[in-house]
Amino acid sequence: MSAERPQDRKQSNPPPTELDLVSDCGSCFGLCCVALPFAASADFAIDKDAGRPCPNLQTDFRCGIHADLRGRGFSGCTVFDCFGAGQKVSQVTFGGRDWRQAPGTARQMFDVFPVMRQLHELLWYLTEALGLPDARPVHTALRAALEKTERLTRGSAEELGRLDVPAHRGEVNALLLRTSELVRATVPGRKKERRGADLMGARLRKADLRGANLRGAYLIAADLRGADLRQADLIGADLRDADLSGADLTGALFLTQAQVNAARGDATTTLPPALSRPAHW
Repeated sequence: MSAERPQDRKQSNPPPTELDLVSDCGSCFGLCCVALPFAASADFAIDKDAGRPCPNLQTDFRCGIHADLRGRGFSGCTVFDCFGAGQKVSQVTFGGRDWRQAPGTARQMFDVFPVMRQLHELLWYLTEALGLPDARPVHTALRAALEKTERLTRGSAEELGRLDVPAHRGEVNALLLRTSELVRATVPGRKKERRGADLMGARLRKADLRGANLRGAYLIAADLRGADLRQADLIGADLRDADLSGADLTGALFLTQAQVNAARGDATTTLPPALSRPAHW
């Protein structure tokens, strides 16, 4: 399920590549193609149970239809991003032993992968937060959270399997929310509170959403052409098929490559420097 890869961040804190937060499918044992389930839909051409290899997965752990995933009905694969969890589980947690050569590791490896992905996603957000000057009042706490999360990723498979991920996410989320508040407070004018809002298909063309709280908002197929989303908090926002043509996402908070890949845009869409323009735009 490899997606377009984000570019390195240009900021003083360690970029995601140094923290192994960019997917390296060549160092992974195709974990996203095996561990995760998917259902036949507009995103996937077939049903697949968790733990069962996708029929397109080759013996070398590469995708046999990678060059034409969208054309073959697997667009969901193109928007998935493991934040580097795949290679961490494959090469670090399990020391390079793949589930085909060591089938006894398969179940545990597949169970650990989603846990590692969540931890790596948190590392991505924490790294971004530490690069924001306006969040300086919480930098010490953010750095401690990043170090703790990184330490957790180095645990054994057994330790990762026992980890209370929701509890840890809750601790980190409190810091990310405070980061968002500090950054968005610098945007002039009243900030729109649209957290978790149902904005599916909403007509938001050229809307002023600077500094808006759009955490977890449902923006599926929303018309955001020419919208101003500078410094908007987009963590967890569903941007599937949202039209971002001409939209300005400069400094958008906690926007990921997977969200961008799931949306539509064009050459005039302005993205944060850490993210790249998807090939299908």
